[in-house]
This record gives sequence, structure tokens and C-alpha cells, in this order.
Amino acid sequence: MYYNVESINLKSNYETKEVKKFLEKFSLKYEDVDYTVVIRENNDIIATCSKKENILKCFAINENYQGLGLSNNLISKVTEQLFLEGKYHSFIFTKPENQFLFEGLGYKNIFTTDKVSLLESGNKNINSSLGKLKNDYKIDDNKEYAALVMNCNPFTLGHRYIVEIAAKENENVIIFVVEEDKSAFTFETRFKLIKEGTKDLKNVTVIPAGKYVISSATFPNYFLKKNDDELKEYTKLDCNIFGKYFAKKFNIKRRYVGTEPHCKVTNTYNISMQEILPKYNVEVKLINRKKLQNDAISASKVRKLLKEGHIEKVKNLLPRASFDFLLSKEGELVINRL
Repeated sequence: MYYNVESINLKSNYETKEVKKFLEKFSLKYEDVDYTVVIRENNDIIATCSKKENILKCFAINENYQGLGLSNNLISKVTEQLFLEGKYHSFIFTKPENQFLFEGLGYKNIFTTDKVSLLESGNKNINSSLGKLKNDYKIDDNKEYAALVMNCNPFTLGHRYIVEIAAKENENVIIFVVEEDKSAFTFETRFKLIKEGTKDLKNVTVIPAGKYVISSATFPNYFLKKNDDELKEYTKLDCNIFGKYFAKKFNIKRRYVGTEPHCKVTNTYNISMQEILPKYNVEVKLINRKKLQNDAISASKVRKLLKEGHIEKVKNLLPRASFDFLLSKEGELVINRL
């Protein structure tokens, strides 16, 4: 039997509420999407799939209609939209019990936890992407590395302090800079400030983190800052991907991270790292945050002071390069957006 796949109007409260109600039957949340398709029978939704940028999500099929090839119809329609947007590489979040459906459609599993599977398809894959990063930044197979994964929104003396400790305790250090552009300071700016702020540390290499660590694909909660039931699973997913792929590819033996006294999301992530990374022979070094006047130096505090117009008060919290950037025209634009 032929089933028509239609896209819904995301600006229509009625249509989005229909999808939300349907997904609730599968204990799935309907949020943060930019395209949704549905299949109907007698005007009732029997199947749906959505996407956000190049990430497929919110996939569900009424149990009475499973096994009829509807998954292929849904994915084909969403993939068609991705191609129209010039996106030829995609990820999908799904429940582990649905993994085989997508593998049958050409998706390759990256990692599966107890509750979530992450797969990818298209003209890229995790091994080739990390291999390119490794070659581009001349990471030596014969050396062991310590690593930090940093967002640095912006790069502070607190970040610098942790990097300094890693640089003193290890012969070689890699800083993976979170590439997702969902922070007040763009990736390009954050990358530049980290490089400038660590250029005197000759054993430190700064490289982009890519799409496989702390990204919307592996860890959406990091950017949504929600402490919900899914958080632990996403931290487990992200940490296992780092251990299985990054640690192996870059010969990483230690990962450094700062303590987190304020943010529950980051604290949960730190706990997952301590639980998971040793299984991949990666030691986790938890470093107490650098303090100024008994208060931990944090990027969130810097942003708060900037938003309140206290630019002089952040001078003692930032390396010279970060503060000089704030005094530039580009920096002024960032401050005005806070």
C-alpha cells in the first residue's frame, strides 16, 4: 500500500501539537527541530521523523504499521530535504531497538548506550574525519598525548591554569576546541583566543574538535543546559565516543578537566568521564578551578560582568589576548549580543 509523506508547518500550533501528542506515546520529546514529516492514515498520524540541521530525530511509527517500509519513506523524504539544503552527511539518534532499521538504510553505528544509539550516513564518517584532523595537525603516532576538550566562551585565566598543569605534567598536549557555533563567542574567535593564549606553551597543540565530541550530534544537552533524564545518557555517549575513537586515534592517555561548582550539566559530564574513560585506558585528571578572591574564575562570570557593562572587572580574569579582543570592534559586537 502506498503512503504519502508530507511535511508539516512548524509555525502551526495545531500541527506541531499533533506530532507532540503522537510522540508522547513513545516517550519521545518533540523540540528543537527545523523540519518534520508525517505519514497519515484516515487523517491520523501513524509515523513521523524530524531533523535539526543534519541530525535526524523524533522518529516513531505506530506499532500497527511497523514492518511496512514506512521508515524508508520517512528517511527518504528527510534526506531529500537535507540534499536541498546542501547537506550530504547526517546523524540519527534513535532507541537501540530501532538501530537495525537505520542500518538497513545505510546508516553506520557510531556508538550505542543502554538507551540511545547514534548512527551516521553520507560522505563522511568518524574514522576518516579524525584521520584528516590528525594529518592536518601533524599528530605523531609515536608520541603519547594528554587532552583537553574546551569550549572557552571566552578563554579565561581559569582555562589557562588547567592547560598549564597539563603542559607541565605531559610531554604533549592537545586542546580540542568545541566547534559547535552555539556560544556567544564564535568558534573562529574562540579558536583564535585559545591559540593566542597558549602560544608560549610549546608542547600544546590546538585543533578543532569536529562534530564528534560535545556537539549537537553527541551531546545536545551541553548547549541546551538541561538537567533532565536524558542528560546522563548523552554524557555516556559522548565519553564513550571520545574513548573509543579519539583516544585510540590520537594515542591519548590522559584527559584534563576542571571541577564544576555551578553547572549541573558539566558536573554530570565530569562524573561520566571518571566512570567511562578509564575503561579505555585514559586517566581522568580533575583539576580544582583557579580562584580569584575565593571565587572560581569562569567564562559565565566573565559574560555576566560584560553584560552588566563592567569590562574593567574582567581584566584580571582573562589572558591579555582575550581582553584585547574585547576592546576591539569585533569584541564590542560580541558584548552587545550578550
